[in-house]
Parts: sequence; C-alpha cells; structure tokens
Amino acid sequence: MLFAKLRAQAGYSVARKLFNQRWAVENPRVWQWMQERFARMSSYDDVSARAFYGHVLLHRGQGLAAKNEGLRLLRLAAEAGDAKSAYQLGLQAYTGTLNESANALQAAHWWELAGRAGHPLALQRLLALYEQGGPQLVASAEDAERIRRQLALEQGLA
Repeated sequence: MLFAKLRAQAGYSVARKLFNQRWAVENPRVWQWMQERFARMSSYDDVSARAFYGHVLLHRGQGLAAKNEGLRLLRLAAEAGDAKSAYQLGLQAYTGTLNESANALQAAHWWELAGRAGHPLALQRLLALYEQGGPQLVASAEDAERIRRQLALEQGLA
C-alpha cells in the first residue's frame, strides 16, 4: 500500500510538471496518462490534488459527467479547507450550472468558507452579495456589516 502511494505521488509530480508543457497537454496519449495520475492521487485523499484535478475537470473536462466529477472533487477539497475550491464552488452556485439553478444562499456558504480560509476575493464577493441580495437570498445589512468589519480587520484598517 505504501509503495502504491509513493508511486502515485511520483507520477502525480511528473504529471503536474508536464501540465505546464503545451506539447504534453495537446498530445492525447500524454494527456490521458496525466489525467490518470491526477485521478489516482485524488483518490488518496490528497486535498491539493483534489483541488487541482477538480479545477481541471470543471474547466477542461469533456461532457457533463467530467464537470460533475470536478464539482465533487472541489467540494471535497473545500470541505477539507481549500480556499480556492470553496471560492470556485461559490461562483458555480451563484451563476448556476446545467444541473442546478443559481443559489445565492449556497454561494454565501462557500464564500464564507473561502473567506475563513483566507481567499482574498471571497469576502468581497460575499459583501456584495449581502448588500444586493440574490437568488434565494435577501439582502442583509447586518451580515454585510459583519463582513465589512472582517474585511477591515484583514486589510489592517480596523
């Protein structure tokens, strides 16, 4: 079991380096090999691998099943504390997907999580959402003020 995980980590490391090479991404065989390495490392509960592969599937995935798998991986990474994944899930919830309509309440949940994890834009999006309201979320001056204070603390203005 330990050898398999070490092998997966080594393959993932090589695949991440190849991801920055245009020729590797454009070559179907190499791209398939890279995706297998990303998926294998994601199956080992590696938060950064889940976040990375979730973003890849969401933005480059072919078909609805790949995008749904990307959202699932992002959800797992966000629940484990990954700020970028939580922010991306907030964007997806706010704009809606083919499967689900826009839901500002769910977006607020993910942006709160991303904000607590230190994502720089999450609190700004959340503030705008609480000020203006959105689908299934009424504007809330109290929540907007709470986020405004939190932003001021993070920016060192309070």
